[in-house]
Amino acid sequence: MFSRFENLRKFKRSRQIMVVLVKYGLDYFIDRSKINLLTKIKKNPKNYQALTLPERLRLALEELGPTFIKFGQILSTRPDFLPPTFIKELAKLQDQVPPFDSSEMQKVIKQEFNKSIDELFKKFEKKPVAAASLSQVYKAVTVNGEIVAVKIQRPNIKEIVKLDLEILEDLAGILENRLHNGWVYHPKLMIREFKNAIRKELDFTNEAHNFEKFRINFKEIDYVRVPKIYWDITTTKVLTMEFINGIKINETTQEEYKNIFRPKQVAERGAEVILKQILEDGFFHADPHPANLFVLPPATIVMLDVGMVGYLDKKTIISGAKLLQAIIDKNLDQAMRCFENLGIAVKEFDRNLLCQDLKELLNRYLGVSLKNLEINKVSQDILEVMARHNLVLPANLVLMLKALSVVETTGRQLYPDFDMLSAAKPFVKKLLRKRFAPQELLKKSGIIFQESVELIEQLPQDLIDILRKVKEGKLKFNFEHRGLEKLILEIDRASNRLSFSMIIGALIIGSSFVIQANIGPFIFSYPAIGIIGYLFASFLGLFLIISILRSGRWK
Repeated sequence: MFSRFENLRKFKRSRQIMVVLVKYGLDYFIDRSKINLLTKIKKNPKNYQALTLPERLRLALEELGPTFIKFGQILSTRPDFLPPTFIKELAKLQDQVPPFDSSEMQKVIKQEFNKSIDELFKKFEKKPVAAASLSQVYKAVTVNGEIVAVKIQRPNIKEIVKLDLEILEDLAGILENRLHNGWVYHPKLMIREFKNAIRKELDFTNEAHNFEKFRINFKEIDYVRVPKIYWDITTTKVLTMEFINGIKINETTQEEYKNIFRPKQVAERGAEVILKQILEDGFFHADPHPANLFVLPPATIVMLDVGMVGYLDKKTIISGAKLLQAIIDKNLDQAMRCFENLGIAVKEFDRNLLCQDLKELLNRYLGVSLKNLEINKVSQDILEVMARHNLVLPANLVLMLKALSVVETTGRQLYPDFDMLSAAKPFVKKLLRKRFAPQELLKKSGIIFQESVELIEQLPQDLIDILRKVKEGKLKFNFEHRGLEKLILEIDRASNRLSFSMIIGALIIGSSFVIQANIGPFIFSYPAIGIIGYLFASFLGLFLIISILRSGRWK
């Protein structure tokens, strides 16, 4: 519940947001009367008309500050939420936020550790090496002489994000109501996913745990470096990790690094890293764009900024591997079964049409060689089909497709002949072969045997409980009807019309008896009363006929 002061802040921030929307011509999404009430500004010259709608959206988000920049960045990882042109433009979003003052940084550290910088570090560079929308990073040296990177959260960013999220939720509700009939994407769902993602990113201990998980998963692979976490200098607002001085993965092809790095090997290893995460570990970097992957000479991959990750259960991993194998083998029937197992083709009312569209999509790639078959293009086409059928894929499945697409795109920049599907083959075969290894079968048999024994042990008692309830008359069945609302409504209408008809018939018969009597009490004669009954019955009958004609049920 907002206090009076918070309501005033919300009003001022809403006004600022509306002004920016008007400036970039994005106000047609929202009720003009509300915009005029909030902004009270004159329409600006339409300088934005030379820009595309996605470009205007990106510029507006950049101008609105940290929360909206982060919102755009997270949306750029979700091609199921927006059309491809928007995703491509939002991927250009940069954290163009000026660094906050070093005195503010020192206050954050003091609040978190109740110690000064000089007590925690031997040396601390006051100028940040990177400034982002939610935090900025400093280089420092611990008291033990180890070089570290210290990531510090922006002051009051949680309060800023909370206020902006309230306004974003309001805007999403308005947008969904206005565009409900023709818009296949889901504004409210976008905001819900954003809230979940940014909540995790605002707690730096989540990212620290992610780093530790990746360190464990890659401890046997010498060409992958994951920064070490310094837990004694890490809190929800401060993250201290090993400082690794590499270069961005997409810079390895520059002329100055020609004899230092091996771009082809970097591309192949980058693919192996993401495929291992997805197909073996079920825990993967959800945003592996070039700024988050550094390289050390000649081809060592360094993982950075792991605030956004994805999880896959064993069933999804196996179904995903089978789908990749089906695409490699051009096996349409197997691919369709995989789509269903992944929870994609689940809506019964449009299942046939959806399956038909997916088969047509896969048929396009039947004659395409693996070398020319891009996961990026296939996943984009799949997501477009899903959007057309108004389906929303599981979030982690979309993140998986996006991660594979980003690594594939980067790989082809480094090495034009890079083939992601060929790189995936060994992982897919290994995973599918492992399922039928003796130790795996033995393990599954043990689980099935244990569950069967538990079922047999519990079955007699369950049957006794059921029979006791039957005997005592306490056994109840709960039925849930789905899609029967229209049938119930039609039955209700039919019964009402039948009752109406019976009343009309009774009036006609009663009036006829009254007329036949041909005597009259007091002022009115029976024939007069009968005629009144006929007239009332005629009026009701006419009303019933009109209602039937309007409903169209007479045909």
